[in-house]
Amino acid sequence: WPSIYVGIDVIVNQETPPHLDKVSAPSLLDLLVSLGTHDAQLHVSDLGSIFSYQPGTMIYLAGKLLHHSVPKWEKGERIALDHYMKDAVHNRFGLPRPSFTQQKDLLGKCLQT
Repeated sequence: WPSIYVGIDVIVNQETPPHLDKVSAPSLLDLLVSLGTHDAQLHVSDLGSIFSYQPGTMIYLAGKLLHHSVPKWEKGERIALDHYMKDAVHNRFGLPRPSFTQQKDLLGKCLQT
């Protein structure tokens, strides 16, 4: 299994109503991969933002903390691969949850002086 994620959902030609991902760990980022021929958008209502979600787009999202949705699109076929880590895995194996990602973690040495 060449992935850090324990779950992958495949969504085909379905609108996704506003929701939170209940099984995800709050400090982990879900990976949303957009495929197909569509012109869909990803709405993150807690941020008041709408993102282009064209085929080939990959978005990391704190899905347990931010309400998100993909409303009806105008044309094309939509395939989404949604990757997530179940919080229950940490519980089952008695593992601590990772801390929240911070900007310094993403930029590494670029921020060091």
